[in-house]
Amino acid sequence: MQKQLTLNENQFVAGMRSGIPIAIGYIPIALAFGLLAKSGGVPNHVAVLLSMLVFAGASQFVAVNMLIAGINPWQIVITTFILNFRHFLMSSSLALRLEPGISRGMLSLLSFGITDETFSVASLSERDKLPLSYVLGLAVTGYGAWNLGTIAGVLVASGLPPLLADSMGIALYAMFIGLLVPAAVKSLPLVMVAVTAMAARSLLRWLPFVDISPGWEIIVCTILGAGVGAIFYPERGDDNE
Repeated sequence: MQKQLTLNENQFVAGMRSGIPIAIGYIPIALAFGLLAKSGGVPNHVAVLLSMLVFAGASQFVAVNMLIAGINPWQIVITTFILNFRHFLMSSSLALRLEPGISRGMLSLLSFGITDETFSVASLSERDKLPLSYVLGLAVTGYGAWNLGTIAGVLVASGLPPLLADSMGIALYAMFIGLLVPAAVKSLPLVMVAVTAMAARSLLRWLPFVDISPGWEIIVCTILGAGVGAIFYPERGDDNE
């Protein structure tokens, strides 16, 4: 019989606190997304629904640009699927860190809230097993900030200077670097994984005879980085095993 898990308020609040840096980074990026959608003629409700139902920054920006360009909707769906394929890897990895006894329905809900940034924070947690309430609080914080930023973007689109709107896209990279660097200082394996992934991405982008989509570039680099970490820094089991 499966154990019934209940939400722990303290763990939920702890997850929300861990998600504050993510929320601070998400709001300007989502604001820029709302501005882009509004300036491209995308209806307000479509932009907001994209954030509510897709909740994936890179693919949302791509989807909006394709909508503005009049691309076939099925091509937008396929492109979004490819860009988000890495979420299969992140969700599978994070599922191994979660406390036992979580229902499939709750796992599905948690997987919807997993992004690059929430995955990074959860994976770098020093907890042996991640409590359901903690991960849920982390995901809710990021999701709420992203949607609030989108709504704000479509509402203030007409009053924000174009130069300021264009500059907000860099916040995504600044936030991710801010999450990676403090952990990398304390972890050589993490440095090796990051360097491998960055080197692979550079080669795939710059080599003239390589022509694959950005989504597959991310997947290949993720697998290569994880492979280097698994080969050179395997997780050690119990000494008694």
